[in-house]
This record gives sequence, C-alpha cells and structure tokens, in this order.
Amino acid sequence: MITTKQRANLRKRASVLTPIMQVGKDVIKDESIKQIEDMLEKRELVKIRVLNNCELNSKQVATLVQEKTNCEVVQVIGKIFVIYRRSSRNDVEHIKLDV
Repeated sequence: MITTKQRANLRKRASVLTPIMQVGKDVIKDESIKQIEDMLEKRELVKIRVLNNCELNSKQVATLVQEKTNCEVVQVIGKIFVIYRRSSRNDVEHIKLDV
C-alpha cells in the first residue's frame, strides 16, 4: 500500500508521461496483461488510455488491471489511468517514493 504522500509524488511524476498503451473494445486479454506486466517491470509507472469503444469505464479497467497485475492505481482521470508497481529488476532505476 502506498501512502497519500507517495501517491501525490507518483501523480506528479506521471503528469509528464504519455499513455503507452490503449485499451479498446476487447478490454483486457491475457496478452494485454502480459504487456502491462512487462511495462511495469521496465518503467514502474505506466499511463494507459481507455478508448471510447471500450465496454468498461476507465475506473473499472484500472481496477481489473490492478487485480490481475498486483499493482497500485495511482489515479484515474477521464479516459486515462496511471498504475505503479515496484520493479523486481536490478537494472531499473527505481522510483523513490518518499520525497
């Protein structure tokens, strides 16, 4: 669990990111979950866009991704949500949560 202060720090870092994945009408398949997990391992902080043709709203998709990838939902704004999970890789520069 991340604290409110840590969440604010992650939101600040995510504000400059562009969405690197889009979720459409197929919602989330196993291949998409694998891609998201790979992105989380490489980047730790990932921004995802939910397209208009998706059956679920962005909060529902974020919750689904959170359950399947064991990540933290940092924020949901409109059609975009941000997720975070600390990488287990040593070659990744880890995000410092405490300021």
